[in-house]
Amino acid sequence: MENLKEEIKKVIVSSLELEGVSPEDIGDDEPLFGEGLELDSVDALELGIALKKKFGVSFQSDSSDNKKHFASVNALAEYISAAKGAENG
Repeated sequence: MENLKEEIKKVIVSSLELEGVSPEDIGDDEPLFGEGLELDSVDALELGIALKKKFGVSFQSDSSDNKKHFASVNALAEYISAAKGAENG
């Protein structure tokens, strides 16, 4: 799971072109939106696309669960892990 979290952090930094932020700067429980990294809805869309390309997981644009999935790196890792597990199950 730690490797997955590191990969997610790399995707966040590279896909959103965050200047002055490295993957090591992002805490696993740090909020990605609002406080924390202060991402916005456009960032969420771009990040969702990048995560789909990297991990093969998709997010429904009208899902109320998206806010929960995108809450933190930990939340994204749990969602991706579960989605990949369901794929392989």
